[in-house]
Amino acid sequence: MLLLLIEDDPVISAELQMRWQGRGWTVRTCARLAEADSALAQADVEAIVLDLNLPDGDGLDWLARFRRRDRLTPVLVLTARTRVVDRVKGLSGGADDYLSKPFAPEELDARLEVLCRRTKVARGEELHFGRLTWRRDLGKAFVDGQPINLAPREFEVLGLLMHRAPHLLARRTLMDALAERNLEVAESAAENYVSRLRRKLTGSGTQVRTLRGFGYMLALDDTAPGSTAVD
Repeated sequence: MLLLLIEDDPVISAELQMRWQGRGWTVRTCARLAEADSALAQADVEAIVLDLNLPDGDGLDWLARFRRRDRLTPVLVLTARTRVVDRVKGLSGGADDYLSKPFAPEELDARLEVLCRRTKVARGEELHFGRLTWRRDLGKAFVDGQPINLAPREFEVLGLLMHRAPHLLARRTLMDALAERNLEVAESAAENYVSRLRRKLTGSGTQVRTLRGFGYMLALDDTAPGSTAVD
């Protein structure tokens, strides 16, 4: 397993590098975000451990830029920012997991193993419905081979809908699935993602239908059941 550790504390960096190399993992360490960009340009990594308070910028800003080009590589934020609002910002900003300092090294190892195992299962997953194609490995969805401009949360919601299509995706199931992906969103926020996704699928031959009080489903335009769609 090739890990990229972005951490400017030399003690933490050295201790984690020694620990992980002892487990047989290959580790590349960077103390600055610019160094991380250079490292990623030279090699594909299986996971990234990211500190937020770095000498040349805020890790969350870097993560937002990284997610625009890579939605799949797991990122675990390791930071001294312990407030709930910071954790929510980190997860909403593209982190797959969030661990506060001080931390137990055993817990960090376990979380990394889970993230990498989940990513290996996800790579190569491809779903089809009507004219839609959903590619987990690319982090993109397509209509007739043309990419749709989806935000990461919209991409995840579309994948959940396509897994169930043409059957109902219960609202509670949607919320639980997002929670499993460490996407902590309120029910109203999830409904906003569905609404935005619905608009972006206009002209695709597929509709997102809402069954009030139950959940959501994908349906082809010419075979859609008589449920009521709402924004």
